[in-house]
Amino acid sequence: MAQRRTPFGDRARYWFDSTLARGAAALVGWMALLSLAVVVPASAVMVWTDPDAPPSLAERLAEVWRLTGETLRLGGATGTPLRAMMSVLLALVTLLYVSTLVGLITMALTERITSLRRGRSTVLEQGHAVVLGWSEQVFTVVSELVAANVNQRGAAVVVLADRDKTVMEESLGTKVGSCGGTRLICRSGPTTDPAVLPLTSPATAGVVLVLPPDEPHADAEVVKTLLALRAALAGAEPRPPVVAAVRDDRYRLAACLAAGPDGVVLESDTVTARLIVQAARRPGISLVHRELLDFAGDEFYLVSEPALTGRPFGEVLLSYSTTSVVGLMRGGTPLLNPPPTTPVAPDDLLVVITGDDDTARLDDCAESVEKAAVAFRPPTPAPAERILLLGWNRRAPLVVDQLHRRARPGSAVDVVAEPGEATIREISEAEADSGNGENGRNGGNGLSLALHHGDITRPETLRRLDVHSYDSVIVLGRDPAPGQPPDDPDNRTLVTLLLLRQLEEATGRELPVVTELIDDRNRALAPIGPGADVIISGKLIGLLMSQISQNRHLAAVFEELFSAEGAGVRLRPATDYLLPGSTTSFATVVAAARRRGECAIGYRGHADASTRPHYGVRINPPKRERRRWTAEDEVVVIGTD
Repeated sequence: MAQRRTPFGDRARYWFDSTLARGAAALVGWMALLSLAVVVPASAVMVWTDPDAPPSLAERLAEVWRLTGETLRLGGATGTPLRAMMSVLLALVTLLYVSTLVGLITMALTERITSLRRGRSTVLEQGHAVVLGWSEQVFTVVSELVAANVNQRGAAVVVLADRDKTVMEESLGTKVGSCGGTRLICRSGPTTDPAVLPLTSPATAGVVLVLPPDEPHADAEVVKTLLALRAALAGAEPRPPVVAAVRDDRYRLAACLAAGPDGVVLESDTVTARLIVQAARRPGISLVHRELLDFAGDEFYLVSEPALTGRPFGEVLLSYSTTSVVGLMRGGTPLLNPPPTTPVAPDDLLVVITGDDDTARLDDCAESVEKAAVAFRPPTPAPAERILLLGWNRRAPLVVDQLHRRARPGSAVDVVAEPGEATIREISEAEADSGNGENGRNGGNGLSLALHHGDITRPETLRRLDVHSYDSVIVLGRDPAPGQPPDDPDNRTLVTLLLLRQLEEATGRELPVVTELIDDRNRALAPIGPGADVIISGKLIGLLMSQISQNRHLAAVFEELFSAEGAGVRLRPATDYLLPGSTTSFATVVAAARRRGECAIGYRGHADASTRPHYGVRINPPKRERRRWTAEDEVVVIGTD
């Protein structure tokens, strides 16, 4: 078989590549030949085209040599061969010295820039916020900290995570946007290494927030980070307050011990499950929580008001025109929505909702109450409920437990999940925990729990269910499988929502859907109504951590607010408080809620329920503000079921 002849160009290229592979010497040689190949002919052209060039060939060649030497910094001295060689030698020594010096300076600058870009330098800040860890919550936390620092000069937020510094800066810049006057500083390194944590100067920080990573063993990582932080702060006094979050309640005690007496540890899965159940029972409640927890509007504060000492709490509710009073902080214990006759003690702090910590100003609004508009409708007991739970994850047993705690006799929960031993076992455990049978925790309140096998992303599964017969439909995403490559956790949820949307369009009836999403970016993709309840678990915990980081005493308030048994945020029909069609002030609503043992803090107008960005939710409106109240409006209160 005849051998194929290699083209000359390919052989020349191969030979050239082979010489370059020999190292730096070959590269320098090729550069020298290339330089001479360009400089010598160009110098000859300049000499021969010069009208003042010498006439003899020797003199012209000497001039070519001089121009070549000046161009290449080789001296260019003429005369005897020895003199020319010494000139070249001195020029080479000078070139070697200068190039080596330039190389050393360049290398030092490159190493310094690389070190800075890797985020390995120590932060020298005072009173800054330190965020340890990287997850979807980091964008919410940083955004809220920036919003909280909008009126502060020289504020800084330092983020430490085991990721590339440039990647973190680009991600935060894209999702957080402009930081205003707050400086955002990123440092790279493992958060569980006590030798790395000093890069963030935690001893001089105002607060340290520890985020659970997006990994199966996130809670163990949080505990290790808290232990590393304790080691890094050994001997430092005073220590900054610490705010952390874990998913599983089994790790909460260990995290609390590692965080220290001034630390606050949130249990994210339990809080998320409670909010899902609240939204299932009263659609729109998630919008209220979002308004309360972000720094864009009004939020919770603790204020001291000596002028109100001794007055009953019921009178205090109308003592502010642009601030909503919701409780008392007595000895570090929050009393949300106490009885109206409770007197304000000298050392009590008022728990209020207001625009800022200096906007709570006394202004009695009792004269704005119009008793003729108040309705005297007694509270109606909640009926039995039927809830459809689509999907199963680690929060599902907590959701079932929360549904059980306040379930009315005859209530039912139908679970649709794929066949699998783990799911069957968890369903059985949840059923046992929910109190069915004689050994139920609450004496067996009649909550029935049924399991149906099926793939919630297939149309035939949903068609077999009479979804419109349920009072609420909860859609849960699947947990990532251990050892499997990461996937978008909301993919299955979005497919299920598409199928539910198709059922809505086919029947012309709206479904009360509560959706749990992991990634906040997928909220815009979800095929749901604009004012529907979407629970972003990471965003919710990020908002809570940001609020507590500004005032750790609010942790007890939020614990009470999100507890199953305590006073929480509720949405009630406006007809429970006012006569339908009446035009009156919000002070009248506050007075009507006081008669029912509740604290009114806002409303949701039905006319604007589909209008962005607040979807009709108005928190802490001026009490003298008058509006026409319809039968479809809802009042936001702090109270119990």
